[in-house]
Amino acid sequence: CIHPFFFPSSSRADSPMKIENYSVVTEFILLGIPHTEGMETVLFVIFLLIYIFTLVGNFLILVAIISSSRLHTPMYFFLGLLSTFDIFFPSVSSPKLLVFLSGNSRAISYRGCASQLFFHHFLGCTEGILYSVMSYDRFVAICHPLRYSVIMNPRLCVILATCTTLIGCIHATILTSLTFQLPYCGPNEVHYYLCDIPVVLPLACADSSLAQRVGFTNVGLLALTLFFTILVSYTRIGIAILRIRSAEGRSKAFSTCSAHLAAIMCAYGPIIIIYFQSTPNPLLGAVVQILNNIVSPMLNSLIYSLRNKEVKRALKRVLCGAGLTVEA
Repeated sequence: CIHPFFFPSSSRADSPMKIENYSVVTEFILLGIPHTEGMETVLFVIFLLIYIFTLVGNFLILVAIISSSRLHTPMYFFLGLLSTFDIFFPSVSSPKLLVFLSGNSRAISYRGCASQLFFHHFLGCTEGILYSVMSYDRFVAICHPLRYSVIMNPRLCVILATCTTLIGCIHATILTSLTFQLPYCGPNEVHYYLCDIPVVLPLACADSSLAQRVGFTNVGLLALTLFFTILVSYTRIGIAILRIRSAEGRSKAFSTCSAHLAAIMCAYGPIIIIYFQSTPNPLLGAVVQILNNIVSPMLNSLIYSLRNKEVKRALKRVLCGAGLTVEA
């Protein structure tokens, strides 16, 4: 949801074609990360380690939140959701990326490509909305502490989580439907490491301008809206913190949202750099998307485990309990 789009300036799909006696594409070939030929072994080791660390780190945070009754609060409810999405989001692209980096087939079926595109945008959009929800939670906690438990009640938390998932699903369904309602009958080489709209649409045998415009508008407006809501929440939080007289109170208030703020910077920082570059760079675009899809979920587990004292305590209890179980 929050990654940039890079549409080629010209493509065979920009003008309508009369389609006769064509063979329907049944699979696509993923050509991988641009300009990384000969680096497959190194990249395989790096991405494998990142993927394993991501799965283990987010799973441990999820177990810690579930097992500790002290963490059964709205803030950690949303953190648990984020950890869940951070397990699934990199799993959309990492397994296939690791397969062809290890020298195996680069082919992905037509349905597999459509599924990859859908879940990529569904989970990415859902995470983007969840960041906004978490910033609102921190806003209520710091600006309205006495009413926090009343405002952020269990019912509202469930509604926010449900709406977050539903909006992400609708967003991904629209983009996937627009992309794969077009016929694909010619070249099937995807110049990227996963199926995404900007690299799949140029392979269509019909006019893709509508899908390009809707996709760019949908993703761009949603990303800007989410970023704006986060900006508003943290502006209000910053004003509230500055009004706290004691240094200890300011430090405590800031510490409650510092981890979330760091996670947001990891997610949105590279995107801001991309949008401010003068000319599109395919390699830089790929690096940014890798940061968002694969690296950011790993960093989230590090950020929340290192900067959040409650999570650190819960993780120690989980790990110590596991150690005692093994010894027994």
